[in-house]
Amino acid sequence: MDAISRILIVDDEEKNVKLLKALCENLGHEAIAARNGREALDQVRRRMPDLILMDVMMPGMNGFEATETLKSNDDTAHIPVIIVTALDSREDRLTGISRGANDFLTKPVDADELALRVRNNLKIKAYHDLLKNHAVILEEQVAARTKELSDAFGRLDKAHRKIAFGYIETVYRLTLASEYKDEETGAHIRRVSFYTQTIAEKIGADKEYTENIFHASPMHDIGKVGIPDSVLLKPGKLTPEEWEIMKTHTAIGAKILKGSDSPYLKMAEEIALSHHERWDGGGYPRGLKGAEIPLSARIMNISDQYDALRSKRPYKPPLDHETAVKIITQGDGRTMPEHFDPPVLDAFKNSAEQFREIYETHKDDAHELQREVPVKKPGSAAVSSV
Repeated sequence: MDAISRILIVDDEEKNVKLLKALCENLGHEAIAARNGREALDQVRRRMPDLILMDVMMPGMNGFEATETLKSNDDTAHIPVIIVTALDSREDRLTGISRGANDFLTKPVDADELALRVRNNLKIKAYHDLLKNHAVILEEQVAARTKELSDAFGRLDKAHRKIAFGYIETVYRLTLASEYKDEETGAHIRRVSFYTQTIAEKIGADKEYTENIFHASPMHDIGKVGIPDSVLLKPGKLTPEEWEIMKTHTAIGAKILKGSDSPYLKMAEEIALSHHERWDGGGYPRGLKGAEIPLSARIMNISDQYDALRSKRPYKPPLDHETAVKIITQGDGRTMPEHFDPPVLDAFKNSAEQFREIYETHKDDAHELQREVPVKKPGSAAVSSV
């Protein structure tokens, strides 16, 4: 490690403390000591070390008891504990693991082995701290943005009671704010309204449900406002850690939309949370399967998949209509028919030409949404621009 770390050495033998302290200081770290488990707990509270080298056989509180106490406390559980002991039986190691120990060293300590184990455990600690700091920052950002959007949606609910058209238009413009951060466009927002409306009508949904999904579906990715640009706009493949961050946009979106009396926002909440769930249970964030997934999210899933296949991305060219339909209905290894609700998939097959027409009609630039928001005429399935 490049940075100086603080290592707590816990041992009741003075010669062992001196040896380990010298080895740690030779590695460039600060070393502090405690003579037993209770003293170790006190040192941890006062000095908060980055790593602990813990002996087992000590008077008062032994190393296993001290380790268990540290690991049961949220404030200290993240500190790596390396058990350093002459005990080398299988039972002792199992006991150490059960109490939360991260690693083991057997006395007499080998200097090279100590250096490797210290370095590896400090790396794990540093990575944990990085993720924790990122989580704190992200939580603060999400809280601030959630408050802003919640306030905005509160005003929208009031406006909706006065005039529905003004409410719907504002929702679409707020949704566009999240889409501007992503590679998806304002045209994508328009298209998903028509895709989901088409499938809802094809499966026999009533007029209210069809209208709700028409206005709710564009808000499926609103949670991306809480994803850092370094992850959201990364041109290359995401790391596993970045992918876990990206997947949180579903929960963030649901949190933003939660608690409204509006039927549009209620449905938008369930779509935002569950539109990446798969019929076979292989989706996220909750791994829902079959009818556990809200119908609106099942409809959104296949609609979003078709549009993603048709659209250009930094990592892929756009696909033609026939290829996109073939991938969804026959599979290509990455996307498979079993990912989709069978009746919804049948509705998609029977609506394929309508999907083609929707994409061709609404493939204009995202900035067009500033002038045109899809709004259904009252009492009619027709759609006009305002």
